[in-house]
Amino acid sequence: MKIKEMFETKSTVMSLEIFPPKLTSPVETIYATLDALSDIKPDFISVTYGAGGKAKDRTVEIASKIKNEYRIESLAHLTCISATKEDIKKAFADMRANNIENVLTLRGDIPEDPNFEFPNPLQYEYAFDLVREAKAEKSFCIGAACYPEKHIECESKVQDIKYLKQKVDQGADFLITQLFFDNEVFYRFMEEIDLAGVNVPVSAGIMPVLNKNQILRITALSGCTIPPKFQRILDRYENNPEALKEAGEAYAIEQIIDLMAWGVRGIHLYTMNKPETAGRIMSNIEHIRRLQG
Repeated sequence: MKIKEMFETKSTVMSLEIFPPKLTSPVETIYATLDALSDIKPDFISVTYGAGGKAKDRTVEIASKIKNEYRIESLAHLTCISATKEDIKKAFADMRANNIENVLTLRGDIPEDPNFEFPNPLQYEYAFDLVREAKAEKSFCIGAACYPEKHIECESKVQDIKYLKQKVDQGADFLITQLFFDNEVFYRFMEEIDLAGVNVPVSAGIMPVLNKNQILRITALSGCTIPPKFQRILDRYENNPEALKEAGEAYAIEQIIDLMAWGVRGIHLYTMNKPETAGRIMSNIEHIRRLQG
């Protein structure tokens, strides 16, 4: 099933995100996580490209298992900054061969290896280049990323929304946001993209903070801000790991309930491959989810 059809029939599309195991670990290590997440019954599960794209071959393998064995719709991430046209064509062919109908089109992170050899000349510069090619395939429902506080590399929010509009104009069917901790930031962003003519469904990306190191890493990588309410939680429980974990889950639940009351089209939970946390969060909002249909 194409994800855009879910947005047409459901009040709130609920989804989860996982990442492939490291290449030094067997791919089967993700199966226990999938067993637990399947019990949550999300509308779809997305599979990232792995750090720096190193686990890209596992993305389709895991997305295929989710779709064809667990019978849950899957969304395969695909990045393009270090890819050739032939790489992307092969990725699309692999997805079709595995019955994968949904792709999240991303520019991707710049590889950390200083000796990495990019295609010369560079064949993709922006995500909308990949959106255009995915649209030409005529096989996929196309997702794209958006950034309520702008992409960390972008010079301005105005420019970031301009790039977002290009992704939608090239064929993106829905959007998933970067994580954020202040819902008011998301609501302002939704007003801004509406004024810009971006009119596809948007899923709000929510990540429960489980430890202090995680929040330090997240803010450094994404540039997301910490609102005073959440900062007080971090200050109070930073030296009490169990209390911080529970408070982080509670904060995510509160965020989601508020977003659903506002009328958000989708919730995308970044699980960090922690099914117990995802299960507790989803069980706390299950009643609201059922009432909404």
